[in-house]
Amino acid sequence: MPILIRCVLFLMLVPLAALSQEKECGKVVISADSDYAPLQWYDGKQLTGASIEIATTALSALGIPYEVRYVGPFHRVLKSAQGGEIDMISSLKDTPERREYLTYTSVALFSNPIAVFVARDKNFSYSGWDDLIGKKGGVTLGNQFGNGFDEFLRKNLQVQAEQKTYMNFKKLELRRIDYLITGYYSGLAYLATSGQNDRFVALKPYVSESDNFIAITKLSPCIKHLKALNLQLDTMRREGKLKLILDKHMALLAQPANQR
Repeated sequence: MPILIRCVLFLMLVPLAALSQEKECGKVVISADSDYAPLQWYDGKQLTGASIEIATTALSALGIPYEVRYVGPFHRVLKSAQGGEIDMISSLKDTPERREYLTYTSVALFSNPIAVFVARDKNFSYSGWDDLIGKKGGVTLGNQFGNGFDEFLRKNLQVQAEQKTYMNFKKLELRRIDYLITGYYSGLAYLATSGQNDRFVALKPYVSESDNFIAITKLSPCIKHLKALNLQLDTMRREGKLKLILDKHMALLAQPANQR
């Protein structure tokens, strides 16, 4: 059999994921949701935040080169991961849809509660998901919430998606929507930095609460470092470093902009 035909048959039989692991992992290209402080955000120059610091600290400890790359809003980050344009997303929820193209660390970075935010002067009675039915809501494009709420939202709620959190808070202010669903910590961080704590409030109970993880795209040759990354993250967790890094970035956002 000619050598060329043998090579073609070999490529047809070997899974793409296996081939990706044969490539060189020159550096880990990291990206993340650019509008989800304090976990991660774009400060106008670079991606920063707790998850970025955790990912880069772990990779540095392992001696693995990396590049932090801003690629735009979160839905573009997900598309970049699907296409193999980036190697790692430094923090996101584990969902069945994302597992089609991502492999997650076994160590959770943070618990990430999801809350309903409303204008303080247009509050409404809220004791659970059903109280959102019939009202107009807002979400940020690309966000998923877990624990069955995504399915409930698609079936029962009227929501509009925007690219950035501030757009949804502006729509709340203008009464174009009745509520906003977003991360509790990221919502509080935005209100603190924009000086609007007195204008909006987060309702309880939370919509959902689940963990955020680091994920590596299945197309990346850097997936071979997953086991070592898990061990390093577990060490950081046991030493209390994950919480220290999160607390540091939450405190940073609470400071006036000219003192950061």
